[in-house]
Amino acid sequence: MPPHTTPATRADPDTPALRRRELGQTSARSLLLTVLGEFVLPEREPVWTQVLLDVLGDLGVEPKSARQALARTAAEGLLDSDRSGRRVRWSLTARGRRLLSEGAARIYGFGTPAPEWDGRWLVLLASVPESRRQLRHRLRTRLAWAGLGSPAPGVWVSPDPAKETEVTRVLDDLDLGGVTSSFVGHFGAIGRPSDVVAQAWDLDRVEHAYEEFLAGFTPYADAPPPADVLTRQVLLVHAWRRFPFLDPELPSALLPDHWAGTRAATLFAALHARWDEPARTCWHDLVGRAG
Repeated sequence: MPPHTTPATRADPDTPALRRRELGQTSARSLLLTVLGEFVLPEREPVWTQVLLDVLGDLGVEPKSARQALARTAAEGLLDSDRSGRRVRWSLTARGRRLLSEGAARIYGFGTPAPEWDGRWLVLLASVPESRRQLRHRLRTRLAWAGLGSPAPGVWVSPDPAKETEVTRVLDDLDLGGVTSSFVGHFGAIGRPSDVVAQAWDLDRVEHAYEEFLAGFTPYADAPPPADVLTRQVLLVHAWRRFPFLDPELPSALLPDHWAGTRAATLFAALHARWDEPARTCWHDLVGRAG
């Protein structure tokens, strides 16, 4: 799960000190992946080191940290480099393109209105012995990423039965298919769906994160693109990319009234569309000057 960035405030937004506070504990590599996904992936062209250093520098990342992030990302097989004299340029590998394309699909497809819920639940019984802690952690991480919640030990639920296919892949990957069971059906007469939701997901935490996003970016809602639009676009995408990890995307019938996620998704889509062209113009200018 990538670390998150706290979006900018309106006070002195261009000062390096404030920019560093905005980023908090965000890693240079995490920001680099956002830049690669937003600008390098769609352009399909190699990019000089200096361009990436300049963009990351405007985000408060020191050159040494930026170079380390490039080296680490290349070591993971996501980037290739080639040299021209003393200069180096970077290209996404096939694995890097696949990873970032999958991430982009999840980021930009997240928050779109879901079909009307038919009231059915997917229930998974998956018990892993305490002695196999690493396996328990991997199962928990991957089921949470798929949007399932756990209201009780060994029990996972989702109001989207279609996730059973994804869950099956997870269980097969972890060799747990033979010790788990799934059920699909409507809620019974005992208990309340709202209680299961409260036990399975921390929606207060998710809504607080959405409120932070709204507080940081709402001031830009009716304003023209800012002068540092490329930096703001990176911050916008970087802030938004954590929500597919946090939000299980429950149907509206299971959400609190006036759910902040709906307003946040609308704001993200509007700002991203408004800033996209001027941000790409800035990117092309940087690439051209580095040429």
